[in-house]
Amino acid sequence: RVMSGLCREHRTRFIVNDDIGLALAVGADGVHLGAGDGDLAAARRALPAGMLLGASCYADLDRARAAVAAGVDYVAFGAVCPSTTKPDAVRAPLDLFTRWRAESTVPACAIGGITLDTAPSVIAAGADLLAVITDLFAALDLPAIAARAAAYQHLFEETRHDVT
Repeated sequence: RVMSGLCREHRTRFIVNDDIGLALAVGADGVHLGAGDGDLAAARRALPAGMLLGASCYADLDRARAAVAAGVDYVAFGAVCPSTTKPDAVRAPLDLFTRWRAESTVPACAIGGITLDTAPSVIAAGADLLAVITDLFAALDLPAIAARAAAYQHLFEETRHDVT
């Protein structure tokens, strides 16, 4: 519950990965499920109204379509870049985001190996959200992490402005 409180205090959403029970117990804003984490339609029914549900779709548009039919709020594709967190992850080409944008209004999240250097091309390809671990938390202290997070936000603002 501490994380939930901190996220609310800073006006950001708190999404728990892989565990519906934990997400409910800590008052998270949502849960993200991978292919082996349970049935998406059952998860949607189990979650209270307004709680976000996201799904890993790897590099599979059909999986993304099925996830949307099951009621997810966003889909995630990746790994878009080589990832030290999950080095054997399936690679998702950037054109997957462009193709998804052409057929769906459901937000798409990019996962895997994203850095401040690679993020602009991922956002330009159509990613609405970025899941970043290593590049964000490689900073040595909280002010540096906050500055890095702000740099990611700036990239969204800058890249979206350039596209429109």
